[in-house]
Parts: sequence; structure tokens; C-alpha cells
Amino acid sequence: MAFDTAISGINAATADLNVISNNIANASTVGFKSSRAEFADVYATSLLGAGSNAIGKGVSLVGVTQEFGQGNVSFTNNSLDLAINGGGFFQLSNQGALEYTRAGAFQVDREGFIISNQGARLQGFQVTPTGDISGQIGDIQIDTSLIDPNPTGLVDLTSNLDSREIQPTVPFGGPFDAFASPPTAPDPSAYNATTSTTIYDGLGNPHVLSLYFVKTATANEWEVHSLIDGVTTSGPDTLTFQSNGQFDPASLPIEVNITGWTPPNDAGAPTGAAAQDLVVNLSDTTQFGTPFAVSSVSQDGFGAGQLRGLEIDESGVAFARYPTGESRALGQIALANFNNQNGLQPIGDTNWVETFASGPANVSEPGTSGLGVIQSAALEESNVEITAQLVELIVAQRNFQANAQVIQSEDAITQTVINLR
Repeated sequence: MAFDTAISGINAATADLNVISNNIANASTVGFKSSRAEFADVYATSLLGAGSNAIGKGVSLVGVTQEFGQGNVSFTNNSLDLAINGGGFFQLSNQGALEYTRAGAFQVDREGFIISNQGARLQGFQVTPTGDISGQIGDIQIDTSLIDPNPTGLVDLTSNLDSREIQPTVPFGGPFDAFASPPTAPDPSAYNATTSTTIYDGLGNPHVLSLYFVKTATANEWEVHSLIDGVTTSGPDTLTFQSNGQFDPASLPIEVNITGWTPPNDAGAPTGAAAQDLVVNLSDTTQFGTPFAVSSVSQDGFGAGQLRGLEIDESGVAFARYPTGESRALGQIALANFNNQNGLQPIGDTNWVETFASGPANVSEPGTSGLGVIQSAALEESNVEITAQLVELIVAQRNFQANAQVIQSEDAITQTVINLR
């Protein structure tokens, strides 16, 4: 009878309305993916199949398929808000059980782990003790403890000494000691150029390394004197240039070696830091007919520092920044993809889990293997198109009303048959 057929149509329309209403309800849910109800017609069959004049027996819901299209990306002020621009899912560990999501509203728990709103830990590639990204996947944790200081061992200086300078009339003198009574220091008339940079001892204390350049009476020859915290540590060292204003390649590297330096405190007494050796590399120094200038100066030491900020680049690498200017990688966010995304099982909280139909997760770095890139301080909005959903809502409502009308008509026909005399 048509009653059963119409009831199947009402059930199908009700399922369609439920799917549409769920889409509309989650239109503002970060990382949500809209769904659609899919139906198929029903025919009565026997072991030998359906007859050639078989009349359909209604409709059935064969599946609710999610649409994993990209949602709009909206920007925020939180560096831990992450959006995936392209394919892939964030991988989460919920007490060891792996879940997957596109919702990137993350935060840090009291132990420093990056977690979702439900407390699941974000997964990523771990870093080695040397700061390199490894292939091992685990919880990404932000280390908020002080970083250990690193004593300076190498200073690189790139500068130009003015070839037009003449020998000072005042001898440079020395040695000098800023902690002596009275303190002694180089006479500004005794040198042609000077530059300074900050270096660090083994306890992370900063010190000032100063280099003084003195033109000699010999053409293309200079002396360099080094002082740390105003105390002579070495020198003079001789720099001899060729007629083209550069060092003879056979003489490279040109270095000033400071050995056995004992770091002092502000009063000139030892700080307790170990004695250290320093190398000042001057190989890139030139002597051209332009004023003295320092192009670059760098050193490999840094002091102890507390975490000051966190940055995540598009490849998913999380960088911690410290007030010393030092930065280090804490891990790299891993993204997962599946051969059959529609085989994933939604479990709520905008999360999915792997199933046999989805296939195993293919985990890799962002921007590789067809995966998208990470956008920090941004969230992916729901991909629900409200206008389209409202139109589909009207269609589902009409389908429901039409099937209800079929029941009403069938009831009238049945009543007519009953009333036959």
C-alpha cells in the first residue's frame, strides 16, 4: 500500500531536515564541515530479482556524507590559533587515542602541552637535543624554563678600515685596566677606529669586547688591540693587506685569539665562570678608501633567558623567542590525511577518528604530500553556506508535506473502499 511508501518518504524528509538543521546550527562552529543526506529508491525483490513491472516501495537513507571543502580563514590575535590552508587534519592524542580535527583553537595547559579545548594534546615531530626536527611524533610541549646560557667562543666581524688614515701621533700604550685605581683606558688620539660588541661568559653574564685599530708606519699594515670590560686581553695583532685592500688568500683565516680569559664582575673580581677562549674572525675585513664602517658583527654566545614569545611558521615549526635574541625550535606540527576522508567517523567536538573505510592516516609535514600549510593566529570557519541550506530546507519541507499528502489521499481512498455496500 501507499502508506508504507509515503512513510518512507516522510522518514527520508525528516532525516534531510535533521541534517540541514545540524548544518545551520553549526554555521559558526570553527572547523565544522557540512553534511548532506543521500537517498536511494527501494524495490521489492525476490531471490530471482525484481519483476519487469516492479513498483517502487519508497526511499531509504543510504548515507550522510560530509563535505570537506575549505572554510574561510579568519584572523585572530592568538598565535596558538591555527588554520590549515589546504588539505589535512591536525592530529590529537586524547589520553593515547588518536583523533583528527580541523578546529585549531589551541591553548597551553599547566604542563606546557599544546591542547585542544577538550584537553587532547596536539601531535608533532619532536626536536633533538641539538634543535633539529626528528621523525618521531609525540606531544608538542612548550618549555617555559630558563634556557641554559652559552659562552661566546667565536666573534665574526665584517668591516672596512679607511686606507687614507695615517699613523696616530700618540702611541697606543697599554696594557689597560678599567678596574685599576685610577682606571686606565686608551687615548682616543692613539687609535684610528674602534668597535664593540657584547659577549657572554659561561654563567650568561654579558661583557663588552672592544677592538681598537691602529694604522702603523708601514703601508697597508694595521695593529688591532682587544679589551674586554676595559681590560687588555691580547694584542697587538698585525693585519697586513695586499695592494688591492684585501688579505692574501693564502694567509686566511685572519684571527685574534684570546686565551684563558677569566670573566670579571662589575667590581673586577672573578664571577665564578670558567676561564674561556675566544676567537675573533677578521677574515672579511677590508682596507678601501672609504670611512671606517662595520657591516656586520655576530657572536655565538647568549645568556640565560625566560620564554618571551612563540611563533609558528607555515611549515608548522614552533619557535620560542627569548629576550637574549635567541630562538629555538620546540617541534613541528604534524598533519594527517586519508585516502578516503568520507570514511572518517565523526565523534563530536569537531573531531573524527580513523576507520577501516578511511584507511590509515598518512602523516607528514605541512606543505608536503598534498597537505596544506599552517596559518598562525587564524581559524578556519565552518564551510556551511547558509543561503544554500535555507533553500534545501524549503525543499525538504515540501517533500515532507507532499508525502503527508500521499497518506491523506491513501486514507481517503481506503475510506471509500470501506464504505462500499
